Amino acid sequence: MNRFKMNTFKKKLIFRIVLTVLGGVAGLLYWKYVGCASGACPIQSKWYLSSLYGLVLGYLISGFVYSS
Repeated sequence: MNRFKMNTFKKKLIFRIVLTVLGGVAGLLYWKYVGCASGACPIQSKWYLSSLYGLVLGYLISGFVYSS
């Protein structure tokens, strides 16, 4: 029984890490291809803010998707 819980925990953790990294990559790609040319947009004007925003969204979405 304990081994089953550990495998479930590992799968959930790996899933959350993968979705968080994918969110960061999506934020970086959003900055690169959409971005904000004028610099007036606070999130999209700098690559690290856009990536951080994507990381946070990826983490939150992973919690909603795998919430068992």
